[in-house]
Amino acid sequence: MAMDVEKYRKKLKGNTPRFNMVPFIDILFTILIFVIVTSSFQAADTSASGKPQQAESMGPSEYYLIPVAGLEKVTVNGVDMSSLIKNSAIAVHTQVIDEGEILIQPKNKMIIITTPPGMSVNEAVKSPNSI
Repeated sequence: MAMDVEKYRKKLKGNTPRFNMVPFIDILFTILIFVIVTSSFQAADTSASGKPQQAESMGPSEYYLIPVAGLEKVTVNGVDMSSLIKNSAIAVHTQVIDEGEILIQPKNKMIIITTPPGMSVNEAVKSPNSI
């Protein structure tokens, strides 16, 4: 019994695959609508530097609490001040935040703080319980 191979090849060449776009577009628009409805949009403030602004202060406090969860060592101008960490936070003077430098090194589990000129180490950071 002989098979007609040429007839089979012609039949395969005549069949072109089709992709129905209507269900694809319906699903795409449904996902798009879901994302838009569940997203919240806010205007971006391009002038923000990430530092707290004076207007954001809730009172006359001169210190901000900085969370240090997972960090074990705090040095201020090379002086170890880790003993001031209480409840996974440390209080940092606003002048240090505005004019100094705060480096967080999660790999070393430490924070390195450089104070502005003229500020003492004991004035730069305090225990959260003492403010």
